[in-house]
Amino acid sequence: MTPRPLRIGNASGFYGDRFDAMREMLTGGELDVLTGDYLAELTMLILGRDRLKDPAAGYARTFLRQLEECLGLAHERGVRIVTNAGGLNPAGLADAVRELAGRLGLPVRVAQVEGDDLTAHHPGSLTAHAYLGGFGIAACLREGADVVVTGRVTDAALVTGPAAAHFGWRPDQYDRLAGAVVAGHVLECGAQATGGNYAFFTDHALQRLRRPGFPLAEIHEDGTCVITKHPGTGGAVEVGTVTAQLLYETSGARYAGPDVTTRLDTVRLSQDGPDRVRVEGVRGEAPPPTLKVGLNRLGGFRNEVTFVLTGLDIERKAELVRQQMHDALAAVTSPPGEVRWDLVRTDRPDADTEETASALLRLVVRDRDPEAVGRAFSGAAVELALAGYPGFHMLAPPGKGAPYGVFEAAYVPQGAVDHTAVLHDGRRIPVPAPHDTRVLEGVPEPPLPDPPPDGPTRRAPLGLVAGARSGDKGGDANVGVWARSEDGWRWLAHELTVDRFRQLIPESRALPVARHTLPGLRALNFVVEGILGEGVAARHRFDPQAKALGEWLRSRHLDIPEVLL
Repeated sequence: MTPRPLRIGNASGFYGDRFDAMREMLTGGELDVLTGDYLAELTMLILGRDRLKDPAAGYARTFLRQLEECLGLAHERGVRIVTNAGGLNPAGLADAVRELAGRLGLPVRVAQVEGDDLTAHHPGSLTAHAYLGGFGIAACLREGADVVVTGRVTDAALVTGPAAAHFGWRPDQYDRLAGAVVAGHVLECGAQATGGNYAFFTDHALQRLRRPGFPLAEIHEDGTCVITKHPGTGGAVEVGTVTAQLLYETSGARYAGPDVTTRLDTVRLSQDGPDRVRVEGVRGEAPPPTLKVGLNRLGGFRNEVTFVLTGLDIERKAELVRQQMHDALAAVTSPPGEVRWDLVRTDRPDADTEETASALLRLVVRDRDPEAVGRAFSGAAVELALAGYPGFHMLAPPGKGAPYGVFEAAYVPQGAVDHTAVLHDGRRIPVPAPHDTRVLEGVPEPPLPDPPPDGPTRRAPLGLVAGARSGDKGGDANVGVWARSEDGWRWLAHELTVDRFRQLIPESRALPVARHTLPGLRALNFVVEGILGEGVAARHRFDPQAKALGEWLRSRHLDIPEVLL
């Protein structure tokens, strides 16, 4: 007898997401499992700094506050909760949930997953955590857990674990696991799958997008699924919104994880009705022999100030303040080791507001010594107030130097971690490493479609015919670009080469850029190495997580066939 589909919802895409989403998901319709993703590279650094101050900290306290009003609802409706809110301290959060359940008089069984913490093996790192797979979660659920708390697992593991437990999947059933990985990757960022941050948001009534609902997946025993949302919630679930999320923070055709390597070039999407997208055809391969480890360390201290330049002679004003700050910093005992200037020309000629007549000159300094970016730097900027360019002012006076973090990735053998399911009764179940692994090799680029016939073109923004979604992975960024039609795909595949991408995104010209082709999604995925410096916590650029890099690309003008416009 085929098991019934498993309905898994999501109530958090990051630490700070909509607080009442948990209640909305529990009351909005039927669910079997509710997940919450609270972790990101930056979040691990934030939690690490929290734990320096308080060893009992290190988990997402928001989750605990949400449970105070929702644990009874989940218990009443038979919904299991799986979350990575445990962060650096899953045992501490599990104990806090047990205490909460006792205080509320609820017979809730709480389990946790451990083994990701490798900080002791990486001296000098604030945090070092391996990305575990979903079988520790599955073990907890199979043993009757109502709430499962994890530390650093892959985002998709929050879905693959419950699916493996529900359907009894073996670790070598790669196609089914890969289907669940795709479902998990679509759900992990919450409302991004239901219209949030969607390139073509103007296609939908603005009223629908004012408050997008959170997504859920109906997962079937064969690994296929339907992405949908609760009835009556805002936003939209369409092939385009799901495509956008599938391209988010990925690279090539092989999407490697601890349980399975998912072939993104096999994914097929189709509209299955209003707010329903069917996902099928997903193939999986053996996972790699290593686990990714996210390392966070304190990189030093930083400070910044933004000077406002208004009206005429913007370039001359910028040059004057650069020279003045250079002279002032050269005279101090310990000048900053790194100084970065960026002039953002937001000004317009003959502007009818002062804001639109102004440009922004941003100065960022970094050093390992907090004194080098502290009072001496702040004083040098403030002292120019009556001695600088005409119209001198700043967005805000600079404060003290603040610490910044650096993210790095390392890799360890799959068997180097003690992946363990810790049950509500104290039993500890070891989770074995995969028996079969495979060293990843590149997938040959698929043949391109025939180019479109020649015809008249018009200079226009790329975004009129293509969507994009971008994001960060350490110091790298990816930009996924997809065409809305088959004719648009034929043009995009031939037009948006690596050289053209570099032309449109000047920041990328001196950096390694790789292009990956995903014809099943009518998409290209570009990975730009090093564009984010040492990662989001170092705040290397104006958009430190590359969230808007795709929208910048869509705004650039090309010669586009008129038939597509």
